[in-house]
Amino acid sequence: MAILGQIRNRPWLLMGIIAVAMLAFVVNPDSLEKLFGAKPGVYGKVNGDEITKEEYDDQLFMLQQQAQQQGQPGTGLEEQAWQLMVQSKLIKQQFEKMGLTLTEDMFWNQLQYDPMFAQNKENFDAKGNFKTQEIKKQITDLQNSGNVEMYNNWLRTRRTMEYRMMARQLFANVSIGITASKKEAEEMMKQRDQLANIDFVKIDYSVYEKKNPVKITRQDLTDYIKKHPILFKRDASRNIGFVYFPAAPSAQDETLAQNEINKLFSQGTDMSDGKENFQNTTNDSMFVSLNSDLPFNPQYFSAEQLPSQIKDKVAGASIGSTFGPYKEQNFYVVSKILDKKPSDSTLSRHILVTYKGNQAGANETRSKDEAKKLADSIGAVLKADPAKFTEMLKYSADPSSAAQGGSVGWTTPATPFVPEYLSFLANNGKGATGVVETQFGYHIINIEDKKSGAMTYKVANLVKAIKASDKTENEVYTKATRFIQQVQGKSFNDFANIAKKGNYQFDNPKEVGRFQGQLPGLGTDKDQEIIAWAFNKKRSKGDTEIFTVDGTGDRIVAYLNGIQDAGTADPEAVRDQIEPIIKNKIMAKQISEKIKAANAKSLDQIAKLFGAPKGSGQINILNPLLAGAMEPKVAGAAFGVAKGKLSMPVEGMTGVYVLVKNSETVNKQPGDIKQVTEAIAGQNSQQFGQALLKSLQDNAKIKDYRIELFNQTAMQ
Repeated sequence: MAILGQIRNRPWLLMGIIAVAMLAFVVNPDSLEKLFGAKPGVYGKVNGDEITKEEYDDQLFMLQQQAQQQGQPGTGLEEQAWQLMVQSKLIKQQFEKMGLTLTEDMFWNQLQYDPMFAQNKENFDAKGNFKTQEIKKQITDLQNSGNVEMYNNWLRTRRTMEYRMMARQLFANVSIGITASKKEAEEMMKQRDQLANIDFVKIDYSVYEKKNPVKITRQDLTDYIKKHPILFKRDASRNIGFVYFPAAPSAQDETLAQNEINKLFSQGTDMSDGKENFQNTTNDSMFVSLNSDLPFNPQYFSAEQLPSQIKDKVAGASIGSTFGPYKEQNFYVVSKILDKKPSDSTLSRHILVTYKGNQAGANETRSKDEAKKLADSIGAVLKADPAKFTEMLKYSADPSSAAQGGSVGWTTPATPFVPEYLSFLANNGKGATGVVETQFGYHIINIEDKKSGAMTYKVANLVKAIKASDKTENEVYTKATRFIQQVQGKSFNDFANIAKKGNYQFDNPKEVGRFQGQLPGLGTDKDQEIIAWAFNKKRSKGDTEIFTVDGTGDRIVAYLNGIQDAGTADPEAVRDQIEPIIKNKIMAKQISEKIKAANAKSLDQIAKLFGAPKGSGQINILNPLLAGAMEPKVAGAAFGVAKGKLSMPVEGMTGVYVLVKNSETVNKQPGDIKQVTEAIAGQNSQQFGQALLKSLQDNAKIKDYRIELFNQTAMQ
C-alpha cells in the first residue's frame, strides 16, 4: 500500500469526512503575557520548551484521523493530544541530553520499524527488503505535485514517527544495562514453583463492617492524601452534578408515527390527493425522498446488512414485494424490494480531476467547467485507447491511487465509497470507462475486472421516526424548569435528593477535566458546553444552569459542586477511590487489637472470637490467589512463619488473616534458567521504560495555559 493511502486513506472515496476543528483565538497578546505568562499561539511549556497551537492541532488532527480510520468518534481527544505532546517533548529533551541525534539517514533506516510501515507487507519486496527508495520517491512526487494539504499531512505524520523513533532509541539506550542474574532467576523459579499448604481464619472486612460500622471523615481523607502526594497530584478539575431529562416519545407520539406510515403505505399522500402511496408509486426513490425521515439509498446490500425484520424474508420474495410496517429501534419502516442481483467484486482504477472549491480541490485553480472539459477529454481518449491510462495519471489529484496505477483495489457494493462511484461499478461491465461526478470532482473510472458473489438487494425503505412531539418536549422543558427552580440556592445534597425523589436520571462525575470532551454517564453533544460552563471564571460553587440538547428536546440541569485548581486532589472528589482503603486499614487495626487483647493462641479461638469460618488451601508467592482473592501479604506470611506456628494477624486485601503453615511442596513448572533469565530481563526493561517516562513527567515543570486561553477567549 502506498504511503499516501496510509496517511489519508483516499478521503474522496469515503462516505464522509471527520472535520477537524482548528482552534482560533482573537486575544490581546499583551494582556495574555501579563495575565498568564503565555504568548498567543502557545498552549503550554514543558521544562521551558513551548507547545505551540500548531503542534497541538497537528497532534489532535492525527488522533482524529486514526479515530476515523478505526470507525471511532473523532471528538473528545483534546486531552489525549495534550498528554502525547507533553510526553513527546520530554522524550525529545532527554534524547538530546544524552547527546543523541535523529539524522535524516537514521530516519529512513528506522522507518521500516515504525508500526505504520512495519505492519504492511506491501512496503517490503519479495525478499523482505524495505522499499525505502520507492517510498522516498512517493514523498518527492507528492512534494512536487502542488497538493499542499496532502504534503502537510505527511509532515504531520513524519513528526509523530520521529517522536516514536526517539522514544525507541532512548529506551534502548537507558535499558541496555538492565539484565537479570542467574541468582535472580533461580529465586524467581523457586518462588514460582513453591506452594505453602495452610490453615487459616479470615475476618472479612465486609462482614466485620456490618456489625462494626466505620465512618470516614474529611480529615481522614486529607491525612491519607498527605501521605501519598504523588498519587493525588491533579490537573484543574470540576465536580459536576447533573440531572438528565430525556424527551422520550410518549405512547401518543408512537401512535402518531405509526398512523403516518400506515397512511403513506396504503392510503396515499396529501400532495397526490390520496392517489399515490408507497405500494402503487412508480418512482420509489422520489417517493422516499419526499416522504421519509431517512434518505433513499441506491446501493445494493447483502441480506445480513438489511433490517433484522426482513433479512430472513428477502431471499424468497419477488421484486416489488413489500414488508411492514414494522418497528426497527426508534423508527417505523416499510420496505420494498426494487432489485436483486449477485454482489460483484469489482477491480477499478480512476483519475480524479478536481476544481476550485470542491472537497478535494483545496489548492486547485481551475474552474468546475474547466475540470469537466478536461475530464471528458481524458475519458474520450481512454475509451478509444485504454492503454493510455497510465499516461493520463499525471492529471490525477489522487497521488495515492496514482502511485498504484490509479487502482483503488477490489470493492463491493458494501465498500464505503461515495454512491456515484459505486453506482458506476454496479451498472457497467468489465472494460467499461466513464466519467462520474462526485463531491470530490470528476472521476474517470475504468473497470479492470469483476467477480460474482452472493445475492444482494436494492431496497427502498420508507421511514418515520418515533420522536417526541412539541407537546412532549414542552412537558420535559416544564419538568426541567420546575426542577432547577427547586434547587437554585440549595446545597448539593438537596440537589441530589430532590433528583432521586423525582426518579430523575442523576449522576455526579467528581473530577471532570477541562478537555476530556465527554461527561461520564451522559454523552450528548452538550457535554463540552457544560464542561466549558463549569470552567468559566465567572462560575461559583453552587451555580446551576439548564441546557438543551440540539435536535432532541432533551434537557440537562447542571450543578457546579466543586472547583479544583491544579494541585492536590480535593478529598471529597476522591472519596470513592480512597475511602475503602482507609476503612480497611481502620478495621484491620481494630481486628488485630481484638486478637491481641483476647490473647488468642489458636485458629479455633480466633474463629470463635469473630464467628468466622476456618479454611485451608495452597498459596504461591508469584500467584497469591487464596479463596478467590489475590492476597500477596498472606503469601509472604505463609513462607515467613515457621511450620506449625500461628502467624501474626495479616492485613490482607479483603480481610485480616491468621494462618498456620502445615507444609511446603514443590510443583515444578516448565522453563529453564536461561528462559527465565531472559523473561525477567525483558520485563525489567519494559517496566523501566514506563517508569522512566512517568518519572520524567512527575519531575517536569509543565505549564498548561489552555484553560486561561480558553477563558480569555470566552470573555472577548
